[in-house]
Amino acid sequence: MKYSIITIAILMLLGGCDQPTVENKVKNTPHVVKQTYLPPPPKKKIKLKEVDDTNFDTAYMYPKDKKKNEKIEIAEQMASTTSNTMDKEECIAMITQEKFEKYAAMFGSEAASIKRCKMLKATR
Repeated sequence: MKYSIITIAILMLLGGCDQPTVENKVKNTPHVVKQTYLPPPPKKKIKLKEVDDTNFDTAYMYPKDKKKNEKIEIAEQMASTTSNTMDKEECIAMITQEKFEKYAAMFGSEAASIKRCKMLKATR
């Protein structure tokens, strides 16, 4: 406490004194840095080739006709597998009753477990 009062008094005393002024001397000449090293010369002399650009065709580069969308026919086997619907009995026959109940509990509904059976059947 004693030192804090003395410190505050000294700071107040120094605050009232004249502060020295600093003159900024600005030089108008920029500082120039000389390069002390040279980059290495190229290892090989490269001679540029002339390019023949007379074969440019705007019709080829910027065609106006857009690509026509062609319908791809689905194979009969794929169409038959997607059109078949799977019911609960078929799913249980494919996987066991325990797995069916496990999938139903895990995914929240029997429809989700039937969907899982369809996915398993599609991968086989």
